[in-house]
Amino acid sequence: MKKLKIKKNDTVKVISGEDKGQQGRVLRVDVEKERAIVEGINLVSKHSKPTSKNPQGGIVKREAAIHVSNLMLVDGKGNATKVGKKLDEKSGKMVRYSKKTGEVIK
Repeated sequence: MKKLKIKKNDTVKVISGEDKGQQGRVLRVDVEKERAIVEGINLVSKHSKPTSKNPQGGIVKREAAIHVSNLMLVDGKGNATKVGKKLDEKSGKMVRYSKKTGEVIK
């Protein structure tokens, strides 16, 4: 299994596909399939049966998974950047950092 550089609650930018250029927050990551669900990105129409919560039923728009290779992490300044890992001097733990600016990503 591959280690992914995108985590839940990261802000990402779509770099290819139908939603190219849009940004959103990662809601969920599936490590085995290397896919992520991003808020407001890759919307698909789902048909839903009437339930007690939704008595009308009908067609609902919801986010579908997008492959992580089509996503790029956005740093604190709003720039899309590659992600690296390094040992933090203060805490002694591995941290992610922006390869463009060199600052640590929280």
